[in-house]
Amino acid sequence: MSSEELRRRAKHAGGKTASYGDDIDVDNFQVAPRELRAGEDLESLDRDLKDSIINVGVVPDQQERAGSFLLLDNSIVHTSKQVEGLEVMSTQEALKRYDWAKDFVWNAVQVDTDKYTAKTFMEDSDGYFIRVKSGVHVAHPVQAGQVLDSVRSMQNVHNVIIVEEGASMQFISGCTSTHCAKESLHLAASELYVMKGGSLTFTTIHNWASDISARPRTVIKVAEDATFIDNYISLGPIRSIQLYPKVFLDGPRAKANFSSISVAPPGCKLDMGCMAVLGAPETRARIVSRSITTGGEIINRGRLVGLAPMIKAHLECNSLIMADGGISIAIPELEARLPDVEMTHEAAVGKVAQDQVEYLMARGLSEDEAVGIIVRGVLEGGIVGLPDQIRLEVEKAIDQTNIGAL
Repeated sequence: MSSEELRRRAKHAGGKTASYGDDIDVDNFQVAPRELRAGEDLESLDRDLKDSIINVGVVPDQQERAGSFLLLDNSIVHTSKQVEGLEVMSTQEALKRYDWAKDFVWNAVQVDTDKYTAKTFMEDSDGYFIRVKSGVHVAHPVQAGQVLDSVRSMQNVHNVIIVEEGASMQFISGCTSTHCAKESLHLAASELYVMKGGSLTFTTIHNWASDISARPRTVIKVAEDATFIDNYISLGPIRSIQLYPKVFLDGPRAKANFSSISVAPPGCKLDMGCMAVLGAPETRARIVSRSITTGGEIINRGRLVGLAPMIKAHLECNSLIMADGGISIAIPELEARLPDVEMTHEAAVGKVAQDQVEYLMARGLSEDEAVGIIVRGVLEGGIVGLPDQIRLEVEKAIDQTNIGAL
């Protein structure tokens, strides 16, 4: 599609509200600074910024990291890579360097999805462009930080990841805000491509402040015999988030596994979920969400769409209400277009079971300790099968929420 047609569609969608989540007027925010500061050493960042990115799994010393990317407001602060066969750069740089890159930009995510994608396009937004070349297996995770650092500002991000045929990568995306960021908005369009026989493990850790809102938009394309694993963690007190990534299993035997854990404190609204479209024979999908409300509102959505024979898919949601005023809503959807499919779902919403608490108390634990163990078990149950390095980052994130004190 031509740039003129994309711009026309984006303009037409400038006032289009999202299908889910609270409506946000993007005109209430100024576009955050985008002065280029590429090349800055992550270890030379100021203490507030370093602490912010560490809390979302981005390591300043880059030990056991294959590559790094850091976006501060709309300014690219750092790009680097440590292994051959891996490319880490900005999306705008990739478009200048490679003529073929345009085939992967605004291809999976449609510019007119809603006014948030339209705004991201109209601002010529930048972000990370990560490419793993054919047959390359990246041993350590690649990390990317996206940080808000301004008052009443809007961060506009456009990310692309390409895992070529037979390649593999683990990726950590840490999204957060510094103490300087107030009443700001994060918008992101992310397009992920996993080619034949490839594998991508994509872990996102969100830790925003209580007056930050976020509207990420992500679409994943998975080819024949390829695997996509998505882990999402939101444990901070964000004001409002609405995300609904969509994965398209386009090749035979493609697989996708989504796992999410989230906590909603008072004043927090989480409208979360994902959709898997099984469009080729023998594809597999699994969506598992674990959430806790301590007074906030959580909506967990999940949708499985079966369009091909011999597919298997499962959708599961488990949510705990830990305080009066908390709201938890589960919305599972199964859509099948053929008889030869196997699709299941289960959902549970409620409080911590008293018999479980009493069982642990009978073994010497206090009531708070017993509840903390049960809550931690619910959250950690949503992140099974993580690579060891990423599991450590997730466990650190859970520790920082002080789960035992809930």
